[in-house]
Amino acid sequence: MAKSLELKANVNAESLSSEQLITDHIDIWTSAIEQKSSAGRGTSSKFSLYGIKKLRELILELAVRGKLVPQDPNDEPASVLLERIAAEKAQLVKEGKLKKQKPLPEIAEEEKPFELPQGWDFSRLGFIGEIFNGNSINAKLKETKYTGLKNGLPFIATKDVNYGFNDLDYENGVLIPFDEPKFKVAKKESVLICAEGGSAGKKCGLATQDVCFGNKLFALYAYDEIDPKFILSNYLTPAFYAQFSKAMTGIIGGISLAKFSELLIPLPPLEEQHRIVAKVDELMSLCDALETQTEASISAHQTLVETLLNALLLPNTAQQATTNASNTLADSLEPAFDNSDASSPEPSLAKSFEKAWLRIAEHFDTLFTTSASIDILKQTILQFAVLGKLVPQELSDEPSSELVKKIASEKEMLIANGTLKNRQVVFKEFNSKSNQQIPSTWTEPRIGDIAFVVTDGTHKTPTYTDSGIRFVSAKDISTGKLSFSDCKFISHDEHIQLITRCKPELGDLLVSKSGSIGTVVIVDDNDDFSLFESLALIKFSQTLLIPGYFRLALQNACHQMTDEHIRGVAVKHLHLNVIRGMRVPLPPLNEQYRIVAKVDELMALCDQLKARLTDAKTTQLHLTDAILEQVTGKVTDNKKGIREKVPMEIRTNLTTTSKFNGQPDAILAKIISTLDDTDAKSVWSKSGLELPQFYKQLKTEIDLGFIDLPSKAEFL
Repeated sequence: MAKSLELKANVNAESLSSEQLITDHIDIWTSAIEQKSSAGRGTSSKFSLYGIKKLRELILELAVRGKLVPQDPNDEPASVLLERIAAEKAQLVKEGKLKKQKPLPEIAEEEKPFELPQGWDFSRLGFIGEIFNGNSINAKLKETKYTGLKNGLPFIATKDVNYGFNDLDYENGVLIPFDEPKFKVAKKESVLICAEGGSAGKKCGLATQDVCFGNKLFALYAYDEIDPKFILSNYLTPAFYAQFSKAMTGIIGGISLAKFSELLIPLPPLEEQHRIVAKVDELMSLCDALETQTEASISAHQTLVETLLNALLLPNTAQQATTNASNTLADSLEPAFDNSDASSPEPSLAKSFEKAWLRIAEHFDTLFTTSASIDILKQTILQFAVLGKLVPQELSDEPSSELVKKIASEKEMLIANGTLKNRQVVFKEFNSKSNQQIPSTWTEPRIGDIAFVVTDGTHKTPTYTDSGIRFVSAKDISTGKLSFSDCKFISHDEHIQLITRCKPELGDLLVSKSGSIGTVVIVDDNDDFSLFESLALIKFSQTLLIPGYFRLALQNACHQMTDEHIRGVAVKHLHLNVIRGMRVPLPPLNEQYRIVAKVDELMALCDQLKARLTDAKTTQLHLTDAILEQVTGKVTDNKKGIREKVPMEIRTNLTTTSKFNGQPDAILAKIISTLDDTDAKSVWSKSGLELPQFYKQLKTEIDLGFIDLPSKAEFL
């Protein structure tokens, strides 16, 4: 019987060296990949290397907390450095080189976000350097007066600043003449940071030469010999951004010069600053290498999947029927071909196809491990379906050539009785017959030949109302389903006028002509609605064409479109004549039913695989967050209003499965099964593992199915 456990881990970051936190979790950093949504046609997916991003944050947090390099008791303490800065500023004021500043507030104990090592001190930014903003130049003046000059100082705007250690863009084409009055200059080794707008507190960088800069940027030029790269490292930490964002005000979000000057910075001895900067450079180079390696691995994996699946779609591969029961997704996906049935209307399976499929089946669990690879698999299934490679053909099925004749007869009858207008639409063929071999019982008619109507919604923007008849456009089918959750409304009278030309009904097909071009959905709602011009409407015989098959055949045809089929320069759109001229593979009616049933089954299995993958990826993302939390901890307010640091507490509900029984690798699952409602501290101590190994073992047992995927951890 599976047993549930509420996990509670008190993590003491002091017990872990920076090397352990970084190197012992390399597999977590590189495997935690966050999938992003992809828009438009195609199967490529966007992703971000979330784990490596968190590794960079961890390195910087360790750096500014004194946990990245060892302290040297022989270093001059930061307090002496601060005294020297105070003396330097006093001398500059005395010499008239610096205006006397308003004293900055004293730093109270409750302001300090974390403890510092011996020899470190907190300071306010305004104390350790001169801070000022730049100049504003309107776009016209920038273009006419300061662009294309041969000599001058580069003018750095917010767009020329990156999000980290990358160089500023000095080659943006804008120069300020050396003798131009009233322009502020940020000296070489000044640290710039965006102070206003969406990039405030995020974009920052180090000037490696003298520059002029925009008024939405702050420059800090440090006193004494404070390492500017150490200041930049501070700017890039989540802890600093939390301070920064708390001090922001206004609708668009920004921080004043006064508030920015009051932000805290942890300051180590000067020599330690240099050691920290060197170590950060070294580890950021490691992150760059991991990033390159991971991206190359993802790209290579994607190419491998595409190559192997494309091999299945090579022309002239014939078919066989399978009688084996499907126990796994790989089994279910095995093409339905039979080389033992002599009475089959198709020849035996080509050896090349058989070898290609075997290569995939043998490595199925290795190949389909990303959302992108599963999306490619889905597209391949659709291509199998419309090429006659997904289900077996049967001799008793009436050939689809007879279907086409029946459709033509039904269309003539509807025209004769006035139900359908006789529209003599001339259209050219926009895709030739497939170079793939399709079954002999199939045909490849044009959409315009087998559809009763191919039209689109109104080309005139209607008068919208707060309620009434639903009015949908391409955005309302962008997810692959017809949704009315965000649609507009029109009056009943206007709807009555619109449906005289374009009346969507249950079972019809809708095709997006703009936006996510080529998305196809079945109308599955019987209530009234009207269409905008961004949607095409296709009506057809729903007794001779199965809507589910027609949808996937048309969807696949749209997926095969090239740019020459899509018109427009600024706004791309799909013309109705392109849709009418598309050829689609058409199987016998009974085979259409079998194909739709098989596609539904396989798509459900793919969705299950994707859901499991998403759960596993979510766990990896949470693990990276948990490791970073070991360093940052949590801060809470006590009853006296004083902020206190508390140990980070991770609470996660874990459930064991029956799979762990008798498995020697199920170390944690076995311990959990012997305990009643106990926390992870006990599990951890009973396991005898160090914390990094504990995390690794937990991840391993989740991957092996000994412990269920947990929900998101709560940090208390």
